Amino acid sequence: MRKRFAVWVDDRRYPASLEDRRVYAVVTDRKAERLGFQRVIDEPGEDYRYARARFVPVWLSTAARRGFAP
Repeated sequence: MRKRFAVWVDDRRYPASLEDRRVYAVVTDRKAERLGFQRVIDEPGEDYRYARARFVPVWLSTAARRGFAP
């Protein structure tokens, strides 16, 4: 399965949660996606659900993807 990534672009309601304009790895979570959320891995390596509308999907080169934890 190909890794997916997204940029956090809206921290108005979550100012301490994620860093604005930072790229995060997206974890597949079908239930969350049906509800309009997506699961992302934060800086400490934990994964949480956030509203999908607060992210913009991005496509990274192979070299850039290697910089993220498996």
